[in-house]
Amino acid sequence: MKLVTFQVGKGAARAGALVEGGARVLDLQAAHRARYGKASRLLASVLAMIEAGDSAVDLAQALAKNLRRMKSAMLDVGAVQLLAPVPEPPQMRDFLCFEKHLIQGFEQIRRMRASQSPDPAAALKEMEQKGLFSVPKVWYERPIFYHPSRFCVIGTGVDVHWPAYSKTIDYELEFGCYIGKRGRDIPREKAREHIFGYTIFNDFSARDEQTIDMGGQLGPGKGKDFDGANVMGPCLTTADEMPDPYRLDMRVRVNGEERGRGNSRDMHWKFEDCIAHASRSETLHPGEFFGSGTVGDGCGLEHARYMQKGDTVELEVEGIGVLSNRVV
Repeated sequence: MKLVTFQVGKGAARAGALVEGGARVLDLQAAHRARYGKASRLLASVLAMIEAGDSAVDLAQALAKNLRRMKSAMLDVGAVQLLAPVPEPPQMRDFLCFEKHLIQGFEQIRRMRASQSPDPAAALKEMEQKGLFSVPKVWYERPIFYHPSRFCVIGTGVDVHWPAYSKTIDYELEFGCYIGKRGRDIPREKAREHIFGYTIFNDFSARDEQTIDMGGQLGPGKGKDFDGANVMGPCLTTADEMPDPYRLDMRVRVNGEERGRGNSRDMHWKFEDCIAHASRSETLHPGEFFGSGTVGDGCGLEHARYMQKGDTVELEVEGIGVLSNRVV
């Protein structure tokens, strides 16, 4: 199923499912009332559904099979606001899974630094010989991650407000998975069993601020944390509809112009690796989000082509949909 969290006007957030090819939203709680005469705690929210697991998905699928009897519980998708599938995830981790993104990103950083010297060509050659601004050895040894702010999450169609402290805003084409089952010390070969479903992730970045903060060797800091920085959606595609998450075409467009494309098959680290690594001596909980990191050619940094105020960026991932936001 394609699950969504939606809102009508200023009403409360509700759990729904995209039906009729994504043209309409089935209000799952309203559908349950129409069929059984009462609400279901399993359908209270998308997070509640993740926590309930298969029983909630089975119930939602049963309701969606009787759409002719559920007309009163359906709304046109244009009449609602889609929020992030889980508006406040219990926890977020964003990994660096695509080697091409790192190689091209570091190459651009070397070029930018070299351009500030009296002899750019000589400076670039020296940095390359010394291995400066190159993929660190540890990246090939383990899947590394940082914790984005779960309070900066928004959904598709919402304007992202340019942070006042930055002059350089970038998009990042990612997708990610939601943990569906609690677990600790999860072996890689069983990690897929802990994935509930997948969504698209735009990890907006203030590149100028990120460059400064990462000099402190602690993390991206305010380069990543500002209201609306973590955009997720438009839906959560359940794992049963995604038998192979490692062959998905991924594209990014800015104002309708394609800026980059890639495929999830190029992930050096798979979500199974990330789950096994993160769960070492630590319990993972239902609803936690794991980001893939940026696919190669999936951000402006790799080609020194950043966003302008008023730009609309669209991220498309096969089997999930299109995530669209304007920067204002």
